[in-house]
Amino acid sequence: MPQITIDHSGSLDHVDWEAFAVELHPVIVETAAARIEACKTRVARTEEDVVGAEAAGHAIVHVTIALLAGRSDETKAKLTEAVLDLLRKYIEPEDGVTLHASAEVRDLDPSYRQFDR
Repeated sequence: MPQITIDHSGSLDHVDWEAFAVELHPVIVETAAARIEACKTRVARTEEDVVGAEAAGHAIVHVTIALLAGRSDETKAKLTEAVLDLLRKYIEPEDGVTLHASAEVRDLDPSYRQFDR
């Protein structure tokens, strides 16, 4: 915990997602009182993206941060805004492409368990 997932359009392959994650982890630590060594990020490239009736001219990125329950809605909103600010830093506007960036912070299900070896 935290479990972080970044889903992004293939047209965003040029983004340095590893650097984004390395910069995101301390933000999560500072905002949500997590431990840096507990932050785990997976980046997944989506193969097909459609927005409305169009399959071209759009790029999508969605960041999900799953935390153990107990953070206030205010803390979650603050973290979501910080994620969007960081995305703005890493993804430059591109002519003819509309970027759809979103983020959410949610609670992990009470059944969540983990182990590290």
